[in-house]
Amino acid sequence: MRLLFITSNRLGDAVLSTSVLRHYVETYPGIRVTVACGPVAAPIFEGVPNLERIIKMPKQKRGGHWWKLWKSVVLNWWDIIVDLRGSATAYVLPGRKRLVLQGNDDRVHRVEQMASTIGLAHWLYPKVWTKSEHRERAINLLPNDGRKVLAIGPSANWGGKTWATDRFIELIAYIRASEGLLPNAHLLLVGAPNEREAAKPVIEFLRPEERTVIFGDEDLLTVQACLERSDLYVGNDSGLMHMAAAAGIPTLGLFGPTREENYGPCGTTTAHVRADKSVEEIWKAGEIWRSHETQMDSLPVEKVFQAARELLARKDGSVQ
Repeated sequence: MRLLFITSNRLGDAVLSTSVLRHYVETYPGIRVTVACGPVAAPIFEGVPNLERIIKMPKQKRGGHWWKLWKSVVLNWWDIIVDLRGSATAYVLPGRKRLVLQGNDDRVHRVEQMASTIGLAHWLYPKVWTKSEHRERAINLLPNDGRKVLAIGPSANWGGKTWATDRFIELIAYIRASEGLLPNAHLLLVGAPNEREAAKPVIEFLRPEERTVIFGDEDLLTVQACLERSDLYVGNDSGLMHMAAAAGIPTLGLFGPTREENYGPCGTTTAHVRADKSVEEIWKAGEIWRSHETQMDSLPVEKVFQAARELLARKDGSVQ
């Protein structure tokens, strides 16, 4: 069997879409997979079992990226075509079964909606497959001295979703304190290359030997392998938050101007905490997409710390 899987340009949405891909990989062992997605998201699919090809789709004028995709796959027969970008491409390719996502349904979580698109009553958690070389690299990047690892995602692709750096610093101090949740934990800080400068105060809070910093320094599957070795992740609503959840570690997502009911972290042990202001209250302030200022000021450190405490105290649910 051959599967053409068309998914998002954005990293977070692409990670969420792996819940659908996981269904086909696990239901049809040996199914050959071709993934078409944006260049930023492409690396997370490099470890997919029986991967034949990744087709990167940088956006082009007048939908040229769709034309290039069609030309690159039209000569193949596809047993299943899944298009989670809602294009017409699936209908003009040779195949037996076509499943196309028809817009976003804000009444449900994106993972639930995608599962419904392919006819599943019960959805699976997202999963990012790593390779042995990524897991070995993670072993070298993180300490092996018995300390816990606290992973922090202090940045995001838009400043409005970003909790203030001084609050992250205060939270890290609380969690690492001798009476904290993860005493003296090693700190793993992750983000995109262009987000390093904004996260600099958090990076410099601890001595170099107490932290591992990855802001584009390693490939995404190495980041994923590092997350798999972590004991807790706390971060803004971002693709890295979804990667942490897919790694199966306790993951706490911080929300303000975006909706946790649609984009909350999705994994075996996950939770979200939002600013005291609702999404509607935040957006009433005006055209905040034009501003890089945080819209998370109404989220206190104490509320995040308590949510992290409750998350770590929970027992793992059954793995889907």
